[in-house]
Formats: sequence, C-alpha cells, structure tokens
Amino acid sequence: MPDLADDPGWRRLLAAARRSLERTGGALDGAISLAAPDEPERLVVIGVTGTHRPAGVSRVSVRLADLDEYLRAAHGLGLAEAVGPFRDRPGERARESLGRAAVLSLATDSRHARTAWFETWLDGMRRDGTLTRIVRGGLPFPDVLAVLDALPAEFEPMPVFAERILHDTKALADGPVRGLVLRALAVRYDVPAPAGAEQERALWELAGVVPDDLASQVLVLNLPASGGPLGAWLTSAAEAHVPFRVTLHQLRIAPLTPRTPEIFVCENPAVLRAAAGRSTRPLVCTEGVPSAAVHTLLGTLTPDTVIRWRNDFDWTGVRLTGSALARYPGAVPWRMGAADYATGTAGIALAGAAAETPWEPALGALMRGTGRAVMEERLLDTLLSDLTPAGHPRVT
Repeated sequence: MPDLADDPGWRRLLAAARRSLERTGGALDGAISLAAPDEPERLVVIGVTGTHRPAGVSRVSVRLADLDEYLRAAHGLGLAEAVGPFRDRPGERARESLGRAAVLSLATDSRHARTAWFETWLDGMRRDGTLTRIVRGGLPFPDVLAVLDALPAEFEPMPVFAERILHDTKALADGPVRGLVLRALAVRYDVPAPAGAEQERALWELAGVVPDDLASQVLVLNLPASGGPLGAWLTSAAEAHVPFRVTLHQLRIAPLTPRTPEIFVCENPAVLRAAAGRSTRPLVCTEGVPSAAVHTLLGTLTPDTVIRWRNDFDWTGVRLTGSALARYPGAVPWRMGAADYATGTAGIALAGAAAETPWEPALGALMRGTGRAVMEERLLDTLLSDLTPAGHPRVT
C-alpha cells in the first residue's frame, strides 16, 4: 500500500478521518468533509464516492464507511489501518471514569473518610481535574492515603516516618505523593497551600512530621533553664536579656528543665525584639505557625506552668490560639479578648473562613462584624507593658 498520508489528495481526508475515529472510538457510521478542496482532493472524493463534484466546489463530503470500503478494495487495508494508530477517546474517558471511581473507593477506606476536611480535599481534586491526573499518571494514591492515615505523628523525623509508612526514607522528600499530602494537610489545618520550603516545613510540623530538626527552631527570651549545655546557654542568654534561637535538634539531644512559673507566647518577632533589653519575663515567639521546636520546648514545662498565649487577630491566629489552649493545660489567652481587639486600629481585611473563639465567643462575633485583622504590632505598647517587671497581665 502506498503512503497515502503523503499523497496531496489523501492527506487532509485521512487527517479528518483520524479525528473522527478518535472522537468516536473507531465508529464508521459518520461522515467527514473538506472545505475548499483542491483538485487532487476533489478527484479522490470522486473516485471514492463515484459521484462527480465540479471544479471549484466549496465543500466535499464522504462517508467513513465508503472510505473504508474503497481502501479495502483498492489497497487491502481498512480506514483504521490507513490512518495509523489513533486514540480511542471514548475508551479513555471510560477507563478514566473507572479509575476515578477506584480512587474514590480507596478513599472510603481511609480512617479520615467522612470527616469534613477529607471530603473537602477529595471534592477539590474532583473539581480541578487532579483525580483524572492521578489516574492518567498512575500516581500511587494508596501511598497518599497511607501517609494521611498515619497522621498526625509525634514529631517524627520525616525519613523515619517515610520508612515506617512507605518503606522508603526518601518517599516524602519530593514528588507527587508529597504534593498531594501537603494539599490535604492544608485543607485539614485550614491554612493556605504552602508556597516555598519554609511553609512546607511548617505544615509538615503541624502534622507532627519533622523534615529537618535543625531548621525547626524556636525564638526565646529570658528563659533560664537547667540541664546540659542548652540549659546553660539559655540561662546565660536570660541573664543578658538577649534573644536565643533553639533548634529541635538541640532540644532532643540535651535534657532541659525551664525554671519559670509562667511564660508568654507571641506570634511575631517584632514583639520579642521590642521586649529584648526591656523585659525580664520569659517570652517565646512562634514566628507564625508553632514549629515542632516550639511544642517540644513548651512540653518541657511543668504542668502547673502558666502559658500566656496570643496570636494576631486574624482567622489563622485565633485558630492557633484555640489549638494552643486545647493542647496545653496551663495555657490561657493573653490579650486575646474582644476588648483587646477593639483597641487595635483595624488593619487589612480578614481573609479565609471564619473561626470560632471558644475562650470568648464575643471576640469571634466582633471580628466577623468588623471584618478587619489586627496584628500584634498594633498592640505593641500594651504587650510590652505586660512584659515589663511592673506590668500585670490581664487574662482575657
């Protein structure tokens, strides 16, 4: 058989036939047409159909069944063979539909199935085509579910966690499983999808997995402690009233016992920086979402230690405060009441889903009504007055 794909009279006809066969899965019950056929194309169509088309005709049509019959008679091959391999798009759609159903069926066996965040995650992947890409790419969705079912962990190093769950220490270092898990965790913890390594690290640590125990840090001021070299370093820094960074690695290799009946926790480094050299009260800065180092340090406190906790007055901030109050028996809000919010000059518009403020429902109602965020820096003078020796923090 000659190579009809290079024949000027057949080239466009076969291309149109291929598109039709791909669209219908190989059905021959349709027809194709060519606009403004040239002379070789007109003559081919006349030969196939046995019907004359005058020169200059604007469009010619031919039934696929007639093309198939002509090619078999003239060349011994049908239309499908003449156009060469083509995609079966209806078959692909059917297989992808079955694949998506299989993925969703696997998801129903997750221990998180029917929780609100899990359903929101799945629905988002349905709507934006991620489920289809999972099926097309053959991505290991069971591995994603295995990781999510094992979370939250207990501040486990990522390679150890990955080896325990997926039998590969590097399975979560990169790749599609990591991306899908992070997307799910962002929904679970109601935070924006991470942009960059630092935000990814913080999100993993929210779920109790530590990508890097040197990168996980906590900023500390005025916290004397005993136990190992870390205790001596913290005590020296407290005596000089200078900030000190502690890594999770240090906290793990050195025993530590802080010596304080109470500790303050803020979100933004500007507060701690302003307090340095002025305050003698112990202060920890989370620098946003609390890291594994933050929680590990606070976990060394005695149960009767009072933890005065605050965050920005935005929806993420009040969620973090609520989580801290639920996590630590000694935690109380620090300047996180409706009256404190009302004294701040309103800032940027509140973004994201509203959050509850169970320690003071009136705060959440006021924030929803005002619709503005109040960052810690706007309350700096008040916060510093609490952190100075003469200050008397008001728990609200």
